[in-house]
Amino acid sequence: MYHLAEDTIDHLDQTLRTENDPFIKSRYVGLISVAAVTVYELKIKEIFISFSTKKHKVLGDFVSKHFERINGRVSYKNIKDDYVVRFGERYSKRFKKRIDLKEKEFLKLHKKSIVTAYNNVVTWRNQFAHEGKLPSQVTFEEVKDSYYLGKHVITELQETMQR
Repeated sequence: MYHLAEDTIDHLDQTLRTENDPFIKSRYVGLISVAAVTVYELKIKEIFISFSTKKHKVLGDFVSKHFERINGRVSYKNIKDDYVVRFGERYSKRFKKRIDLKEKEFLKLHKKSIVTAYNNVVTWRNQFAHEGKLPSQVTFEEVKDSYYLGKHVITELQETMQR
């Protein structure tokens, strides 16, 4: 599923490799952020629907209908406080613990926050999609790197939602 965004990123990487104008490169920030959040959203839906269906078919049907309408409401806070928590304290605690560990690891090794990167991509997408604004001061490289860092939030969600 990630290939939907990553094929676009790879193509633009090749296309923009020789482009030296930061203004031109910045025009693609909105496009990448929209592609990234679309993939995040699809993956989040898949994780919760798959988990629920394995628990019980009726629960899977209910969750499938519920997640038809998340439409970009996939911030870290949404995942943590609106979605995971509904599956019980066990999963909520597990998700928080996994994210905290991964966050500390990345901060220590790379001096980067996976949660901040993830939320930035969602914010940039919302600015572009709902306000028609290109995020100021954000480069193509930043949105690309943030997308890849943000995938770790989704990976931890997937690992959390295992029976």
